[in-house]
Parts: sequence; structure tokens; C-alpha cells
Amino acid sequence: MFSSGALSDIRVVDLTQMLAGPFCTQVLADQGAQVVKVEPLEGEGMRRTGPFLPDDRLRSFGGYFQSVNRNKGSIALDLKNPEGRQVLKELVASADVLVENFRGGVMERLGLSYEELSQINPALVYAAVRGFGDRRSGESPYYQWPAYDVVAQAMGGIMGITGPDEHSPTKIGPGVGDTVPALMLAIGILSAVHHARRTGQGQFVDVSMVDCVLALTERIVYQHSYQGSSPKPEGNRHPLLCPFGLFLAKDGWVSIACATDALWRKLAHAMGRPELAESAECATNAARVEHADFVIRALEAFTSQRTKDELKGILGGVVPFGPVYTAEDVFEDAHFHKRDMLVEVDHPGSDHRVTIAGVPIKLSRTPGGIARRAPMVGEDTDHVLRSIGMTADRIQELRATGAVG
Repeated sequence: MFSSGALSDIRVVDLTQMLAGPFCTQVLADQGAQVVKVEPLEGEGMRRTGPFLPDDRLRSFGGYFQSVNRNKGSIALDLKNPEGRQVLKELVASADVLVENFRGGVMERLGLSYEELSQINPALVYAAVRGFGDRRSGESPYYQWPAYDVVAQAMGGIMGITGPDEHSPTKIGPGVGDTVPALMLAIGILSAVHHARRTGQGQFVDVSMVDCVLALTERIVYQHSYQGSSPKPEGNRHPLLCPFGLFLAKDGWVSIACATDALWRKLAHAMGRPELAESAECATNAARVEHADFVIRALEAFTSQRTKDELKGILGGVVPFGPVYTAEDVFEDAHFHKRDMLVEVDHPGSDHRVTIAGVPIKLSRTPGGIARRAPMVGEDTDHVLRSIGMTADRIQELRATGAVG
């Protein structure tokens, strides 16, 4: 509807809010899917979350909403109104996918469950992301618990191995408890759409935020199974590889990863310490893990005397290396500009354009992209309703009843 791309023949009804659901539907929209965001008449609550531009006269949304709702249209519906629910059913009749992230039972109480909607459209792919999953796939004892990113990070195990020391579990900076489940839900949706296109059979796609974080943190499972251990936070080190982590530079931090002995030998020579390449403490990865303190002291004696730029010149392209970037560093690095990862869009109510993160999935024949800013509340209501055959009179009647905005 608003973009071209590999998924331009897929229609998505998007009832999601916050981050996990909208990030999922954004991934689909970035590749051309026709995503219609269904919002309450007052708009999704995250529209009121900043940051806001100083000159924004409308405040229809802030940076949070803009970042994960580009390429979508918006229709405002009151799903507590019978007429509003009927409009949703008419949207579903011609859709390929419906995505929601309400707490379990909400859609059932509205008469909009998968079972009911699949009677209207048997090929419908109904996708849901919840903190602890949906009871259709196995009812968690925490089924009714609300969950946000920080809860998924905590219970999925990733915090338990992150932090400066074994006594200090630490939250991952970005919301991986939301965005990783979003990506997995997108994969599930595309798998189910593929099946539906072949067979005419839709299905329910269920993703638990906690499950997805555990899948991301997969090594704690095999470590516990193989070794009987329960891994703890390891700071900037890796339990199985050395050197592999963050190291102090003169003006910040850099990452260096030597996962093989051949890479270690290259690093030792680049450091001007060729004797370390074959020493008893360093010649093999097993030896380096055993003598990690010695290896890290030797490496930081080299890195701490040089700036990040100097280290980039010495180690870049020689071994896996990267400076730890701030947002300012990202904006200044040519990589992100060459790769279209910093994209400017308009912001309604402001005279300034803003920058949001670009599309990381690059397709050579059917490239995705950012064709449109995030929508204002109900900005596309008329267009969407006309596209499913509604007349102007019917739309006017729906507005009069308060069913649509």
C-alpha cells in the first residue's frame, strides 16, 4: 500500500502496541508488506512517549513511535463498539495476517479470537507475541503475568550472564526482550504465510518473549546440560574463547575477538609481541582461556596506550576488531551512511526532518526501504476502508456511531 518490495502482496492487520509487536510489523512493512495499524480512537499509548522535537506543534507522536511505525498506515477503530469490531472483521476477510500483543484473553472477550476470525478467513495467519506465550501452545504458569523487555531479559537468562562480575546481573541496553521476539515472530509469520499460500490453511503463530530470550541465550542451556554448570556474569570476557571481549583504549573501549589460534598469531604480531604467538600460556585457545588474566594484561598493555582511531588503523582488517561507538560515533562513520542505515524522514508538526535507523535486510532484486514516516492517528482510515469496498456513506455512518475515527 505504501511501499514496494518482496512482501508487497501481503496484507497485515496490525493491532500491536509498545515495542515487540510494532517492531515485528515494521520489519514486514520495510520489505513492502501492506501494514494497516489499527489504533484506538485516541491513538496507541506510545504516541505520547517522547522524545519530542522542540518545535513539534502537533505532538502526534515522538521519536519512540516514529522509529518503529514507519511504512504503515493508520486506521482508528473503537473495538469496544460492535460496529468497530465489524469493521475489523471486514479488514480480516481480505488480509493475510493479523498481529496482536494483548494479554491473553483480550481478543477472546472481544469476540475476535483466532478461532472466530479464521471462520471468516480460513487462510488467515494469526500471530501473537506475549510475555509467556499463548495457552494454545502450552499454558505457562505465568500465562496471565504482564511482561516487558526487562522481565523477558531477566527470566530468559540473558541478564544472568551479563554484568561486570558474578554478583551483578545487568540489563542489556536496547530492548532485546522485545526486538528479538519481534524478529522471531516475523519469521514465524512468513513461514505460516508460505504454508497458507500453498495449502489455503492459516494457523496461529505463538511467540513468547521469555522463550525467545532463552533461545538467544542458547549456550547456557548446553553448558548446564554438558557441564552441570550454571553460568554467571562474565564481565567483558568470554568463558570459552580468549581474547574475546572489550579492552581498554586510551580514549574508550574496543572489541577484539580471536576465536582461532591463527587470529591470535596475527594479533600478537600486530602488537609487536611475536613471542606471545607460540608461548606456553598463549599458543592455543585452551591455554589462553586458562591464563586469561595474563593474556588480557598483555593485550591491554598494548591497547591502553593507543586511541581507538590508532587501534583501528593497526588492527582493522587484521583481526576481528571494532571500537565501542556512541551515537555520535555512529552518525560520523561512513559505513552507516553508505549502507543507508541513517534515514531522514519528515515529522508532522515540525519544520525539521529527523533521522531513524534504516533497514538492515538488503535484497538485490526487491530491496526494502523507508518510503514513509510513521502515520498520524487514523490518517489512512478513509483510504483503507475504501480499499475493502466501503462507500463514502458507510464510512460517514461509521464515524457518526463513533466506530471509526
